Amino acid sequence: MPFVFIMNKTVALHTLGCKLNFSETSTIGKQFLDHNFKIVDFQNRADVYLINTCTVTENADRECRQIVRRALRNNPDAHIIVTGCYAQLNPQEISGIDGVDTILGNNEKFKLFSLINNFKKRELSCTFVSPTNQLNEFGAAYSTDADSRTRAYLKIQDGCDYKCTFCTIPLARGKSRSMEPNLVLEEFKSLIDSGYKEIILTGVNVGDYGKYDGNDFFSLLKQMINIDGNFRIRISSIEPNLLTDEIINLTAENDKMCKHFHIPLQSGSNEVLKLMQRRYTTEFYSSLIDKLKYRIPDIGIGVDVIVGTPGETEEHFNKTHKFLTELPVSYLHVFTYSERPNTKAVDMAGKVDIAERKRRNKVLRILSERKKQIFYKEMIGKYLEVLFESESTDNTIKGFSSNYVRVENEYKKDLANTFCKIKVKETEYEVCLGEIISNKKAVDLTLV
Repeated sequence: MPFVFIMNKTVALHTLGCKLNFSETSTIGKQFLDHNFKIVDFQNRADVYLINTCTVTENADRECRQIVRRALRNNPDAHIIVTGCYAQLNPQEISGIDGVDTILGNNEKFKLFSLINNFKKRELSCTFVSPTNQLNEFGAAYSTDADSRTRAYLKIQDGCDYKCTFCTIPLARGKSRSMEPNLVLEEFKSLIDSGYKEIILTGVNVGDYGKYDGNDFFSLLKQMINIDGNFRIRISSIEPNLLTDEIINLTAENDKMCKHFHIPLQSGSNEVLKLMQRRYTTEFYSSLIDKLKYRIPDIGIGVDVIVGTPGETEEHFNKTHKFLTELPVSYLHVFTYSERPNTKAVDMAGKVDIAERKRRNKVLRILSERKKQIFYKEMIGKYLEVLFESESTDNTIKGFSSNYVRVENEYKKDLANTFCKIKVKETEYEVCLGEIISNKKAVDLTLV
């Protein structure tokens, strides 16, 4: 059904979940702009509100309902669209939320202007959701800074073939699939030519890139670093069993690769990893971290960990805490397990009390803060290459180093969106302070 062109309409966008979702929301926003909509803040009155949802945690489901109510308070007559993973898995549940007009699955969210012929308020919601076994299309997406040309997130992969017992993502996004290499490189070059200095490669399981197409992630990275330009590449997250020696060596040897990996662990107990149906052991993970620290001594390493999964006893949790305490990593992302429908974990024995889940989460968050402080203190006296981003309210400018250290300096306009060589002098809470040695507007830097 063709879209009826309407002048001067407004749309507000809201994203729940991961950076991949943000890149997809940004792409949907560009479609609205192409159809002469104006994008406004979600707190403002709008003609259309679009909510791109997540279903990794129970809180995301509940938050979706709250956001719909908030949008309707802004404008009771607005057309409400709910899309994303929650919409894909629970369209009937969403159709029961008062005020929702259109529900779009993950195949349909990039086709909304061919599915919706007008954005009037409906008495009943319309649902466009393909079955999971038909989630085989790749929707290209990227997101960029709203007010600068510093960092861009480029989606290169979608879906997941893994069968982790706690996860709904394979149900919500389907099997692993990838963007064709020539299209990735074309989009990548376009972002570089537009002035973006750091490109973050995103996906559900980025390391699985190209597995069905005769391609692989390492080969793609090699092509990217050979492109001319003043930029660097950051990998959003990569599974430990997919972080190959080739990728590690490429990162160690090429300054265009960020010296930083975010590597999911989920548990420091082999018994729990087996219950989760993860594809490695703690021994494998530990040896991988040791290899990374040997090849790239100042590398930044982030770790995902889940607490309170069914079967995780106090002894298992203590093993996880000990394992992470001894592991030379930089920070943790700690998640509290929540029951997700249609996952194996829902029916598993050994449920953990919710209060105990929260306690374990707090323990690991404290550990994460301690590890970040230690890592930052290790940077004192060292030279880091920092990409500064934008002005802060306290007349400072902030940015990230290649190894993902947050650095702050006195604001100078010409530092924005430039690579600067910094000597770290001291650390404050979650930030390093340093002396600017030089920047790449004047000289090509070689890290000391």
